[in-house]
Amino acid sequence: MDLPAAWVEQVKKVDWAELKEKVQDYGPALKVLRGTWTKESLKEISDGKLFVPDDVMNEAIEESVKKAAAGGRDIQSVKLQSHKNGRLDIEAVTSKGKLELSGEIKEFVHKGDTSYMVYKVRGKKLPGHGMMSWLFSNVSLSMMERMVGKIDFSDDLPVKISHNDVQVDCGKVLAASNFGQTRFHGHRLLDMIEIKGAVPKENGIEFQTEMHIPDDVKKDLKAILKDKGEEIKADNKK
Repeated sequence: MDLPAAWVEQVKKVDWAELKEKVQDYGPALKVLRGTWTKESLKEISDGKLFVPDDVMNEAIEESVKKAAAGGRDIQSVKLQSHKNGRLDIEAVTSKGKLELSGEIKEFVHKGDTSYMVYKVRGKKLPGHGMMSWLFSNVSLSMMERMVGKIDFSDDLPVKISHNDVQVDCGKVLAASNFGQTRFHGHRLLDMIEIKGAVPKENGIEFQTEMHIPDDVKKDLKAILKDKGEEIKADNKK
């Protein structure tokens, strides 16, 4: 890992409010980070596996559904349900009835400006439904929020449907988000986290993650922690 476990434990002890007042230059980045990661999610991301419960994703989607319905879109609800066999079920309700899909996440990738999800529908042919683009755009973004914070859900994400595969490109939306626009010592926060895959488990999805912390950022974090009287025993293992 690029961020050793010993570093994570020390970062968890930082008084972020005090640090923001002391180091004004870090203010914007700290504000975004505090609104994005909890102590627990930071440790999970650093350890390489972040579990996002279905409830968290469904809550994010619910907000998007309310906005879409208020804007005149025919959508009443969307619900995700993950299973231990690796299946992800998607249920959407409109005035015309219920749309039920079951499938798997073939790919879920984020690295730099490349961010996309590929979902394969199993058990039935992918319906030619007018809301498919909106549905999969919002499903994919709801999965991202735990890692990159609040995102403005969009109807305009590039979505490609080929047979029973649906690919959603999230790159531009993430780059335009607060997380994507924030830099720490010239480094984009968006470049510090990588997602290599996603596997549905019982009642949630486990994301395979990796952190890439530039040396100058590590150095400054180390200096700040020392100023607070914290001793850091850096583990140089990647």
